[in-house]
Amino acid sequence: MDIPKKVSIEQKLSQFSEYWSPKIVGEMNDDKIQVVKLKGEFVWHKHDVEDELFYVLEGKLLIHFRQETIELNKGEMIVIPHGLEHKPEAPEEVHIILIEPKGTLNTGNVENSDLTNEAEVI
Repeated sequence: MDIPKKVSIEQKLSQFSEYWSPKIVGEMNDDKIQVVKLKGEFVWHKHDVEDELFYVLEGKLLIHFRQETIELNKGEMIVIPHGLEHKPEAPEEVHIILIEPKGTLNTGNVENSDLTNEAEVI
């Protein structure tokens, strides 16, 4: 078995500039660990079977739910349970770690959005 390599999140974030395009920086069990840069509004969506974790590294992230909006700041996280419709929004550039099961589409049940993409490994 190989010795695992450390990952510099800062270095990985410096490798790309596009928003809403998750980059896989590690895998654990059946989950992918991703870094993402966000700015602007995403689409309303839900994941039918996957929970997802948002952890804010830098900036402020709003997670809109139909009933309320939750603000996440640096060092804060939220786990969104499967089946719950939500819409992330970043008024300014935000850097996050996103953890979700492998194979999860970033737009969940909305497959035809121009924001739909599969995470690539960097």
